[in-house]
Amino acid sequence: MRKLTTTLAATAVLAVAASTANAETFVRMISGPAGGSWYPISAKVMEVMQRDVPGIRTSSGPGGGVGNVRNVGKGNAEFGWTFGFTAYNGFNGKGKFKKAHKDVRFFATLFPGILQTAVPAKSNIKSYADLKNKNISPGKLAFSGNVTVEKLLQLYGVTYDQIKKNGGAIHRVGYNDSVALMKDGHIDAFVALTTAPNSSFIALDFSPGIRFLPVSATIADKFIAQNPGFFKATVKAGTYKGVTTDVPTISTATVLVTNKNVNNELVYKMTKAFWNAHAEIGKVNKSWSQVLLKTALLAAAVPVHPGAMKYYNEMGVKK
Repeated sequence: MRKLTTTLAATAVLAVAASTANAETFVRMISGPAGGSWYPISAKVMEVMQRDVPGIRTSSGPGGGVGNVRNVGKGNAEFGWTFGFTAYNGFNGKGKFKKAHKDVRFFATLFPGILQTAVPAKSNIKSYADLKNKNISPGKLAFSGNVTVEKLLQLYGVTYDQIKKNGGAIHRVGYNDSVALMKDGHIDAFVALTTAPNSSFIALDFSPGIRFLPVSATIADKFIAQNPGFFKATVKAGTYKGVTTDVPTISTATVLVTNKNVNNELVYKMTKAFWNAHAEIGKVNKSWSQVLLKTALLAAAVPVHPGAMKYYNEMGVKK
């Protein structure tokens, strides 16, 4: 009996040891809403990570720029998509953030996120000022596009409260629902801070047909002065079939952030795998051609994760 007990105990110890040795680290990435550009690219990134980084299992889920910073900061996800200015505000507890999320760390600069505000092609809406009594869909509260357009509207003398008082409405839905609402004639404007082109706007460009509201140079200058991390941009003619002339707007850099407590060596391996698979990831969205290793730290407005920095130092990448 003693021998049997000893044998069973030894077997149990070996089983635990084997289980520990084979344990995998679970890495979660949160991106954007279904119908946006972040969501499918994120899925591809995490597919690559699980394949090329030993010892990890990955998942990719939906989110929003503001909410992603909060969740990564709290450790509810290891990686998140957001914008440079949103990461900065989150780290410092500014803007929509009631507290500072000091555990957020920078991972990589990606492509520009361009503010696009679409209205039906036959609409008489010509300016952001014309939205003062309209039904608009700026995204959910945690979407950076919502935060951006709310600030922009104020420079045109329009607030969300005024829109509601004047008989309009603010629809808090994602991209797919926004597309459905505009197709059915229930909203007058759909706003997103995303890549150009974007699949949701492509769908609306096909039916019912859309135009994009321009941001005047004067307003753009004021907005940029008040919101570091933004710059002037253009939705170029031909980006969508219905866009026949350049449309001036504002833009910011899309970035990836991580949590400071993610193991340094793991982040190093993930950074290396991420950039080694650049061409493969780029097949998901042509905007990926704007993602360059040499500008990987361009929008680093929060501390860079040491694991990522180790790789960038090896590759000679500087801020």
